[in-house]
Amino acid sequence: MQTWNALLLIYSEINVRYRASRWRWKHFRHHLSEAEIEDAEDSYRHFPPLVEELTDGRAAVDYAIVHLDQPLRSVSEPAPGSFWPGPQDTREEIDRLAPRGHFDSIFIFWPQNNLHTGRGIPSAGWGWGMGATNETNAATYATVANARREIWQRPRVGEVWLHEWLHGVCHHFRQRGYAMPDGDADGGGRHGYVHSETNGWSDYYRDLMNGHVLEDGERKGIASIAWEETNPRRVIAA
Repeated sequence: MQTWNALLLIYSEINVRYRASRWRWKHFRHHLSEAEIEDAEDSYRHFPPLVEELTDGRAAVDYAIVHLDQPLRSVSEPAPGSFWPGPQDTREEIDRLAPRGHFDSIFIFWPQNNLHTGRGIPSAGWGWGMGATNETNAATYATVANARREIWQRPRVGEVWLHEWLHGVCHHFRQRGYAMPDGDADGGGRHGYVHSETNGWSDYYRDLMNGHVLEDGERKGIASIAWEETNPRRVIAA
């Protein structure tokens, strides 16, 4: 069984200016409540058991959580009108807390929305995930924003972290020569899987994480033996 070392960085405060149009900027400042942070942490703690369950124990996640004192002070615009805290925005924190070779995966929890006023920073999704690069200190990188408690609870607690993590993990194994299905973590619907009100996309994730997604007559995904082969830290060590 291969254990992936993960780090969750929690920004409880945000204080940023972001571009609203070519000539106009907006300012957003917000501080999360303790309850909002607890909801995110509770969800995150359900993520490692999901990995073990869906890989039948072939993979595991060991994690650390760090609460940051400083606010998030910038966001990036990967697509027009859509923002996220990319690696360049968290550079100081990940260099200090997740130097190259220490973690396989980095997660960022950030205050995207003021749930009381409805104000917030526009973003294309609740979470974003990407593969390991030099910019991420050779760890997969994913972000998840704050949300209402009922959103964290459905359909499976912890699924949002798993989903964003899988984007980076699929990228990692694709680079190692394993064929991934179209869309990787987003590919459930396009491969005939149905979202369940109780289990979410678990059926698809299980097949993705065991190399059983059928596409053009070929089984694709993370083959069972892949989990024994390598993770980002071992790639660096090699």
